[in-house]
Amino acid sequence: MRVFRVAFFNQGKVYEIYARHVRQGEFYGFVEIEGILFGEASSMLVDPAEERLKSEFKGVQRSLIPIHAVVRIDEVAKEGTGKIHELGEGSNITPFPSPSLYAPGKDKDR
Repeated sequence: MRVFRVAFFNQGKVYEIYARHVRQGEFYGFVEIEGILFGEASSMLVDPAEERLKSEFKGVQRSLIPIHAVVRIDEVAKEGTGKIHELGEGSNITPFPSPSLYAPGKDKDR
């Protein structure tokens, strides 16, 4: 079974999820993610980040992610634990497009 790790931006955070199927979506400019996988639940240890992902994607059969929000897609040997990473001041990840890359009205040549 093929497993993909997909990292993408969502509301100022980087989501890292595992899925069985990743392909170009039916809608232009979207990546389609289907068969989202979550780690085996242990009654002794609960990961709050993964629980948040489970509740957010509960009942979702297929998710369409805008292509510009995708950071990385990797095919991996086995599934891992989904995570949500907070972006802080020291982060080296910048969403595209960034206001610092394009600021309308500040072009001196106009």
